[in-house]
Amino acid sequence: MATKKCPHCSDRKKARTDEEKEALLKRLRRAEGQIRGIESMIEEDAYCPDILTQVAAVTAALNSFNKELMACHMRSCVADDIRAGKDDAIDEFVKVMQKLMK
Repeated sequence: MATKKCPHCSDRKKARTDEEKEALLKRLRRAEGQIRGIESMIEEDAYCPDILTQVAAVTAALNSFNKELMACHMRSCVADDIRAGKDDAIDEFVKVMQKLMK
């Protein structure tokens, strides 16, 4: 039985340097820790504004992750594709930005 490919996923891969991986993973781990903290706050019946403040911190951490990943993507994948004459990379980038800006 053949497995179905997710229509939202790409077959493309991106080789990242150890530094890129560590920077991205560090940001994700920070957000993960904040989310665990929010779970604890809910379990402990914390005051709503305190929880909302922590949710804002998670949102900022994920936005920071997105900025870092997008910068890496622009410097490598998009730039390489444009240099190779693959102008559809611009359309792909615009679509991604539109999703991020909703």
